Amino acid sequence: MGRTAEKVRDLIEENPDMEHAIAVVLREADGGEGEVEWADVRDEISSGQWGRLIEKGILVDGIEGFEVRDPDEVASVVDPDGTSGSAPTSSTGDDDEDSSWTKWDKMAAGGVALTFLGYAWGPARSAIGGTMDIVIGPINDVLPFYAVILILALVTGLYSSLLQANLMDTSKMSEYQGKMKEIQEKRERAKERGDEEAMERIQQEQMEAMGEQMGMLKEQFRPMVWIMLFTIPVFLWMYWMIYDGDLSALGTITFPLAGEMDTWRSGLVGPIQAWIVWYFVCSMAFTQLLRKALNVSTTPTG
Repeated sequence: MGRTAEKVRDLIEENPDMEHAIAVVLREADGGEGEVEWADVRDEISSGQWGRLIEKGILVDGIEGFEVRDPDEVASVVDPDGTSGSAPTSSTGDDDEDSSWTKWDKMAAGGVALTFLGYAWGPARSAIGGTMDIVIGPINDVLPFYAVILILALVTGLYSSLLQANLMDTSKMSEYQGKMKEIQEKRERAKERGDEEAMERIQQEQMEAMGEQMGMLKEQFRPMVWIMLFTIPVFLWMYWMIYDGDLSALGTITFPLAGEMDTWRSGLVGPIQAWIVWYFVCSMAFTQLLRKALNVSTTPTG
């Protein structure tokens, strides 16, 4: 469905009387060489309806009057005789349905909440750390600890990029932003004209769009839940090794400018310890490289 057809559906859902108004201007434009003027339709529709069609961009400036934008799209929704081309559907409802989390997403969120217990509760940390050590321990036995952290940063960066690429709908996010920008522009134009009636309508439209903003936040947060579900156990394994294991067996690391750290718990950036800094530096570097290599975008597309 084209953008103009969506606008027509939105208008009809907002005010069913607009269906008749759209049918009138469509019929008059078809019989008037593609253009329609207010004088042609003022006996059949109100000035408010006429202004709403212009404001919504369904009527656009022509040579002498106004033209119906994308008349074929408009006619696919409303016939000139005033009957709907197809049953209206709620675009906001579709967005909410598309953005709603599946039961697996909700289970992942619950898993994230449970894994957070590992930071505060020793038995949970030991259980998670010991389980992860089954997989990571053999690598740690043959490589120095700083290399193990580097490998973990690479792995977490890889699946983070893949999860964002597959779970984040940047086109939908762009649609949300475009709609809010359009509303803001209409508000500015109405403010310049001093049109209080239009300002009230736009204010109502902004309130309705807030639900779509929540949909945009859902699109952004959904992949983060899965990323945290897989990353927190990795992070807890490092925490478990450093705080519950043999710290002297992990060796040391030398940082540029800061020099050699006595232990992995040593503060490097203020109170932030060396192991945390090393992991995040490696993770950010690998994540950026992988996003470039895999052409993963986390910002709304145009």
